[in-house]
Amino acid sequence: MKKINFVQQVLPHILAVLAFLIVTIIFFNPVFFENKGLEQHDIQMWDGSSKALRDYRDQTGEEGLWAPSMFSGMPAYLINVEWSYGPVMFFKKVLTLGLPHPIANIFAAFICYYILLLTFKVRPYIAIAGAIAFGLSSNMIIGLGAGHNGRIGAIAFMPLVMAGIHLAFSKKKILGFGVTTLGLALHLRENHLQITYYLLIVVAIYGLVKLIEAIQQKILLEFAKTIGILIPAVVIAGGTFFGPLWGITEYTKYSTRGPSELVSEESAEHAALSKDYAFDHSNGIWEPMVMLIPNFYGGATVNFLVQDESSNVYKALVQSGDQQTANQLASYTSAYWGPQAGTAPYYAGAIICFLFIVGIVYAEKKYMWWLVATSALGIMLTWGNNFSSFNYFLFDYLPGYNKFRSATFALVIPLFAMPLLGLLGLENLLKEGWKNDTLKKLAIPFALTAGLCLILAMVGGFGSFLREGEQQLPPWFTNALRADRMSLLRSDAWRSFWFIAVFAVVVYARLRNWIKDPVFAIIAFVFITFDLSFVDKRYFTKEKFQSKRLTTAMTPTEADKEIMLDKGYYRVYPHPQQAWAEAHTAYFHNSIGGYHGAKLRRYQDLIDSCLFKQTQALFQNLQQGSTDFSSYGTINMLNVKYMALGAEKNSIIPNPDANGPAWFVKEVQNVNSPAEELKALCEINTRDVAVVDASKFQVPKSVYDSASTITILDHFPNRLKYETNSQTGGLAVFSEIYYPKGWVATIDGNKAPILRADYVLRALMVPGGKHTVEFRFEPAAYRIGNKVTLIASWLMLVVVLGCIGLEVKKSQEQINQP
Repeated sequence: MKKINFVQQVLPHILAVLAFLIVTIIFFNPVFFENKGLEQHDIQMWDGSSKALRDYRDQTGEEGLWAPSMFSGMPAYLINVEWSYGPVMFFKKVLTLGLPHPIANIFAAFICYYILLLTFKVRPYIAIAGAIAFGLSSNMIIGLGAGHNGRIGAIAFMPLVMAGIHLAFSKKKILGFGVTTLGLALHLRENHLQITYYLLIVVAIYGLVKLIEAIQQKILLEFAKTIGILIPAVVIAGGTFFGPLWGITEYTKYSTRGPSELVSEESAEHAALSKDYAFDHSNGIWEPMVMLIPNFYGGATVNFLVQDESSNVYKALVQSGDQQTANQLASYTSAYWGPQAGTAPYYAGAIICFLFIVGIVYAEKKYMWWLVATSALGIMLTWGNNFSSFNYFLFDYLPGYNKFRSATFALVIPLFAMPLLGLLGLENLLKEGWKNDTLKKLAIPFALTAGLCLILAMVGGFGSFLREGEQQLPPWFTNALRADRMSLLRSDAWRSFWFIAVFAVVVYARLRNWIKDPVFAIIAFVFITFDLSFVDKRYFTKEKFQSKRLTTAMTPTEADKEIMLDKGYYRVYPHPQQAWAEAHTAYFHNSIGGYHGAKLRRYQDLIDSCLFKQTQALFQNLQQGSTDFSSYGTINMLNVKYMALGAEKNSIIPNPDANGPAWFVKEVQNVNSPAEELKALCEINTRDVAVVDASKFQVPKSVYDSASTITILDHFPNRLKYETNSQTGGLAVFSEIYYPKGWVATIDGNKAPILRADYVLRALMVPGGKHTVEFRFEPAAYRIGNKVTLIASWLMLVVVLGCIGLEVKKSQEQINQP
């Protein structure tokens, strides 16, 4: 009877988990030893946007589903909805050892990439270093610092999905089925479809390579069987995300990620985000060089050279003797000189870049072609509008691709592929050992990486070191600017050169058997950890950690406190220069502004047209001392009772002309298209007139009762109740955003069709007399989708545990064989 070899089969994995845990604790030590939390801008904004939903859940135990405090109201699917994910979250807690969110995602990245490398038969001790390279890439750390927790979580579980698929294709179909199911369920739970799209690209190219291999080896039937095993895994994992996917897919059509109704049907066919918006963040052609040399383009845009008293720029500004000019030029001293408006370098690691080329030389050709092609495609995607002939074509014709923005996020594809190919190459190199041509083969990756770094370190690069528009600045200033930026490049080029050179010597020593595997593994782990963590700490400083009280709470301003004395139901207009990119207001009030990348499309149309024009006119009148709001129909129909222009109490401007929560209109103006509807809306008094698109909604004629009233009785995120009183009845307009999927209206308990008026608002035909009107948000995406999610999550649990059990039983049988 065979016995388990603890040292060879168990100890490496225990050491791996301990190594990952130690690195996580040390890197994020203020969280563990100083009771601090991460200061994340996007999470602070999420805190504001989701406050009403979380409060409602705490008070009632129900899901609000509709976010009332942002952009006058919008579906909550992309803000804060808790789905029945229980079993999926159980596995995440187990996999991450219960570490606190969001740093648990970095630990998950270590674990998942380690598993991936093991499935590709990379020896455990060096797989640890590869996993560290993936989890500590600056892409992960910078993203975490920005608050992109969902994106980083989705990236963290990409390797587990790929590991399951590879196991299935490696004749371990049962285990592959279970790992794929679990990995994909965990990945989808993070709810970042852009990263899921990139994962599909990686998997598709892998599948193509496997298909070609199956054709060459004449094993198409085996290929088909493997696909047959993986399809149920995808279905079950997808089922755990069924509710969220339904809700998001349904919402996308009506959001800024969907087509605008203001364009022609022909152009709407491919419309989603505009190309300018989608490719606003695009890498320069040479910018992927930051994966090798982090300061190739100077580093982060927020790093200003003038802050360093030893810099040439600082000295030149001081020596100029002109304080006013110096102050003006200080804003041009960003260390970054690339084409992006705001960025920080996504560093892969000098050693990983070296190993990637080693992988091209030594890894199996099928994996080499897969991972090189994947990396090349990912880099081309990051070029965005700087490679428009390619990326615009994909934007127009690749299904779903036009729903995403921030082309630089595609860098996750090469950052995923490079450590894998590098470690596969290193594994094969170590297996092959020293041969007569080994030195010649290794000279190629060394020359392409260390040699390039050495050239750049010596000559300082070949760029202009100036951003667009900086050529017009005084020569004495631009000379200093060039010198500082060149110095940053040269310094990091030397840094990368020495990391590669020393590591190459260590590889040589291992191949000549001057050192053994354990020593080599420790050196690789230490070098890669130090290489990446030192660069990470440039952008993830101790200032990122704050007292948990400061990172989890927003403080009301004096203006907020004054407005909150009004216990009525109304909205607040934040300062228009900040209204569409802040969620502080939404934390304390119902805001007509907010912070979100996917507003309702019609609401964005309203902002860009009527609201923009009327706000401009309002500010002109405010400057002349007039606070008359009566002529600003769009602002009034959104029930804006207060405009908060600052934090001080005296910055509040009350609006006595707000239409209120609901009102009967005197007249209905019918139009025949969305464009006509929006044009007419900008010109009417919304208190008296409602604009209705007659091509979509039919409103019968009615007589207006000047004594009619509508009073709001209750208001919650997912339901509102009103009392109407009118002798004649008529069209009642409600200052609530129209959304066609899920809202149900009743009049005295009987269903009534919801109409759309004034481009974005709900309306009802209410009969004469006294009535109770109620709106309830009961979307099928949640009502039905959440049940499917719950069932699929428990099925996933059974499947994963069953597959683990079968694999353990199979292993025991193999051990017990004589």
